[in-house]
Amino acid sequence: MKRRGGSSVRVNVFIADASHLVCELMAKALTDSQRIAVVGLATDSSGVRKGLAENSADVALISANLGDGRNTGFQVVREVRTSHPLIRIIMVVDSDERSSVVEAFRARADGIFTREGPFEMLCKCIHAVHQGQIWANSKQLRFVIEIFGKREEQIKSATGANLLTKREGELAYCVAEGLTNADISRQLNLREHTVRNYLFRVFNKLGVSNRLELALYVIGQREASKTHAPAPSRALEFSGDPATAGHVSPPRSPIVHVAFDSPVPTRLRLERQEG
Repeated sequence: MKRRGGSSVRVNVFIADASHLVCELMAKALTDSQRIAVVGLATDSSGVRKGLAENSADVALISANLGDGRNTGFQVVREVRTSHPLIRIIMVVDSDERSSVVEAFRARADGIFTREGPFEMLCKCIHAVHQGQIWANSKQLRFVIEIFGKREEQIKSATGANLLTKREGELAYCVAEGLTNADISRQLNLREHTVRNYLFRVFNKLGVSNRLELALYVIGQREASKTHAPAPSRALEFSGDPATAGHVSPPRSPIVHVAFDSPVPTRLRLERQEG
């Protein structure tokens, strides 16, 4: 696994699933893995609330189906996001069904993992999410992009004019390209606090609520412009120098990570799933 800054960091994980046996088996497997410690288990919503209040967890693995009802995990994720904003959340689903994927990210999960996925990838997912990345495979990301694509008409002005200034467009471009706040600051010759202010303004103008939505929106605009070529998309236009702002290619590899450093995004990184 990749290490950031060459250091070894242990990740404290909390597990929630309808089956106590599944929780125990998963805990045993993860405990045997490098740099992962399981700090608690739960089989229902109340158990998740109590367990996270009593244990210091970095990442919570929460299944969509818990002991107190099918799909109750989605509501639990929303509650955990509010009550424990620093905990990263991975939603465990039975399959790549569109509704489950979209609902997981609407609940503001940091990553999604299917039960049939290989254990090695689960370990990688945990460490990636702990480092501030968003975990989704290309199929799952496609579902989310399609959902945001449907919002295109809602964020245009009445005349179809661009909603972003030239500078704001350059910053949005940089976000999707994967630059850190410091990188954007150096590239555009701005102070870092100015970069943050610009990006929050972009959030408001585009109607997005977080950095993942902004990155996905930019990618979605590029996809839409290719689909409807030669007519360009007018909802968001980037007029910066391509050599400066960079070029965003559509995601093609099986696993897509969108890495962030609060409060604005840092990196869109593509890695190929092994096996």
